[in-house]
Amino acid sequence: MLDNANSQLTEAGEVTPEALWRDVLAYLRTRVGGEGFETWLAPTRCTSISAEQVEVEVPNAFAADWLTQHYLSDIRTAIAATTGRDRTVAFRALPSRGGEVPLTAGSGSGSSPSQSQNHAGRLQLRYTFDSFIVGESNRFACAAARNVANRPGRSFNPLFIYGGVGLGKTHLLHAIGNEALRQRPGIRVLYTAAETLFIELIQAIERNTRLQFKNRYRGLDLLLLDDVHYLVGKERLQEEVFHIFNTLHDSSSQVVFTSDRPAIDIPMIEERLASRLGSGLVVDIQPPDLETRVAILKQKAQQEQVQLPDDTATYIATRVRTSIRALEGALVRLIAMASLDSRPLTVQLAELALKDIVPAEQPLDHRAVISLVAKEFDLQESDIRGNSRTKQVVLARQIAMYLMRTVLQLSLKQTGALIGGKDHTTVIHALEKVEKLRVSDPAIGAVIQNLKYHLAKARST
Repeated sequence: MLDNANSQLTEAGEVTPEALWRDVLAYLRTRVGGEGFETWLAPTRCTSISAEQVEVEVPNAFAADWLTQHYLSDIRTAIAATTGRDRTVAFRALPSRGGEVPLTAGSGSGSSPSQSQNHAGRLQLRYTFDSFIVGESNRFACAAARNVANRPGRSFNPLFIYGGVGLGKTHLLHAIGNEALRQRPGIRVLYTAAETLFIELIQAIERNTRLQFKNRYRGLDLLLLDDVHYLVGKERLQEEVFHIFNTLHDSSSQVVFTSDRPAIDIPMIEERLASRLGSGLVVDIQPPDLETRVAILKQKAQQEQVQLPDDTATYIATRVRTSIRALEGALVRLIAMASLDSRPLTVQLAELALKDIVPAEQPLDHRAVISLVAKEFDLQESDIRGNSRTKQVVLARQIAMYLMRTVLQLSLKQTGALIGGKDHTTVIHALEKVEKLRVSDPAIGAVIQNLKYHLAKARST
């Protein structure tokens, strides 16, 4: 059924909100089921779809908050599985009758943290450091997150994690909270998304409970604030976050932020707040490399209790590079197709499962690598192929060789011939030099990761 639904959804690249949501709910019913599905998911409906976002109408703000905290990851996985594209989800609450404003999930009557031991109810227990697959793309971010969980308020405060959609930022936030609570069960921890914080602020204003709102956030030991790019253009919310941060930081409480971009690149945000957001340790998460993607697929298959052969995992990982969520969605689609026909998870079935949702790869050649590296270093392509010994040109040339070997899988002889006729010993030296720099120099490592990311994008478009 799921594969038939997918063929309808992807036909001509168009889908109605009703058709999309019908199949998303069918998927979620098998994953959530029971009272949870009937209470929270069944009353929802999709009102609009864009290339980047799905808008979902829910009965009230309480439901919006609850869905955000408990089912958002499942909903986004379902959307990726049924459409082949990772999209954000925007919940829109229907106006409450009689002007009555519903309470946000987990907010109770607005009591301060001192009235309850902690706020762990918003943490998703499945997101731990043990379940987080570590690779070169996220190793530094994970190490920083572990450090914060072990010593909240004493190092890297604030910690700011940024990266694209579906790369594991939210997972790390929950992992920090879960680990901090495991080590110190009495501390007051709260995970929340910036959008949820905004809903709560509006409710507090309308209910004249601003003091309770302030006390609730300012009495925490650890605040985990997700998606701070949502603050764009919301002056009142920015002001509130600014004061919450100052209060927590002054009392040595730990704050961790996530965003889809660095704080300095978030538009329409107060300079003083941007300065606070980036005043601690700023780390990024890049799209996972092939080895990490395979490990993620293996872990997901184990959770689903299915056998995923190595060659099938590698095939999926080479085709789906954009995000972890898209990767898991592709595997879910494959599992669904296999279960319907009682077929093994072969490469051939994976090809069939992905053909409608993953664009055909475009061939890359050495010219794409040379062009991209030249632009990165503000050089001419002829500089890369030439014999200049200036430091910048030599480094760019060595990185181009490294990418031609690791990304294009060219031989030493082919690589040297395409870079101005260099011999294989020169290529070997370049590979060794770049590999050492990639590990020892974070700036060079970031440049190489960024170049690989853009080459992967060029290959898939």
